Amino acid sequence: MSRLAEAYESGQQLSSHDVARDREIAQTLVAKLLTTLSQAELVAGSRGPGGGYSLARPPQEISLLDIVNVFERQDGNMVCPFGPNWCGSNEPCPLHEDYVAFTDRFNNWLSSTTLAVFTTSSKERPTRKRKAK
Repeated sequence: MSRLAEAYESGQQLSSHDVARDREIAQTLVAKLLTTLSQAELVAGSRGPGGGYSLARPPQEISLLDIVNVFERQDGNMVCPFGPNWCGSNEPCPLHEDYVAFTDRFNNWLSSTTLAVFTTSSKERPTRKRKAK
């Protein structure tokens, strides 16, 4: 998806071979991922000469969470690192509060970060340094 975002502004369509080569990933894996992302309507594909894949929407409209949700479970239930019989059955596990806070921060980051970070126009913007906590 990052490679398709990079190509978005130019209107270029990329083959699964192009993406695999540029990201150094097996072409068969890239082809399967692009097919799944196409079925989820995050990627648009066209066949034939000059065909290929592109983002189905502008990069700023596709969050990392949109992509993760295609491949990860979405039932909303957290899985306790100590197994399903601890949290929810007894007192919360020793990691529960930290794990919940981490999961919330991570999901907020995924939902607020879009593929626009990979576009040329975002690379031209000055980068902000994170404040030390």
